[in-house]
Amino acid sequence: MSEPSPLSRLIPFAIAALGVGCLSTMDAFMKEAALATGTYTATILRSLIGAAIIAPFWLWQRTGWPKWATLKLHIERGIISAFMALTFFYALTKLPLAESIAISFIAPLIALYLARILLGEVIQPKAIFASLLGFAGTIVIISGKIGQDSFDNDAALGLASLLVSALLYSYNFIVIRRQSQVAGPVEIATFHSGVGGAVLLLGTPFFATPIASEAILPLVFAGVLTVCGAMAFAWAYARAEAQALVPIEYSGFLWASVLGWLFFREAVTIPTMAGTALIVTGCWLATRKGRARQPAPA
Repeated sequence: MSEPSPLSRLIPFAIAALGVGCLSTMDAFMKEAALATGTYTATILRSLIGAAIIAPFWLWQRTGWPKWATLKLHIERGIISAFMALTFFYALTKLPLAESIAISFIAPLIALYLARILLGEVIQPKAIFASLLGFAGTIVIISGKIGQDSFDNDAALGLASLLVSALLYSYNFIVIRRQSQVAGPVEIATFHSGVGGAVLLLGTPFFATPIASEAILPLVFAGVLTVCGAMAFAWAYARAEAQALVPIEYSGFLWASVLGWLFFREAVTIPTMAGTALIVTGCWLATRKGRARQPAPA
């Protein structure tokens, strides 16, 4: 079998980057919606809107109900995603968008080693270096931003919620990789939103708040972007190893910097630019194919 061309090898990385862009934009809309109508209500509605958008396409494909082994993966990821999203969106209401996404970058670093433990992937040195470089970029950004604001109880709660979300997100990477081997992007996106919304519906009597009219349009945009992002990740993770795609997550801060300025007028500082340069370099190293090792002379 012929070796894939350089262009075809880069396509999964481009699609993964597109997925990051969709979900980063979704975060901005979700912060707006959560502040308007409450985090729990906004998270449920986003999932249900996403399921309503993508489910007809899955039904139209007539692929039938998934096998039990595949369905278990859908349920597992749906449950993880529900609480991952809830804790992250809660953090967005307590912390600035750019800092929240930057701090969440600890997740890809954890996922790199989970991929070794749970998927048996061999960790390449360049993947480790790329992830560490991207993580160093987030440290530079955080060090230049956190000191400017006083941290109160709300900020502490937001940070703790982010750490919980990051741990769930790191495991989410592994489940995506397993899902993508046994199901198509449309099916994965359907169950991702449907199961997540169904899980959160159980707590509606205790945590839901009235729906604010000003949150409806941002939630519709968030639902569409959630579906697009989930399908993009499912397609990309079916065609490249998790450890190679993980550093692409760091490009999310590029989106966060722009969206933070557009939505919330967050200034882009010199530490932000320096950290972004490290992040982009890490992503480039992850997508760069190394030279084939030459056999040792006799």
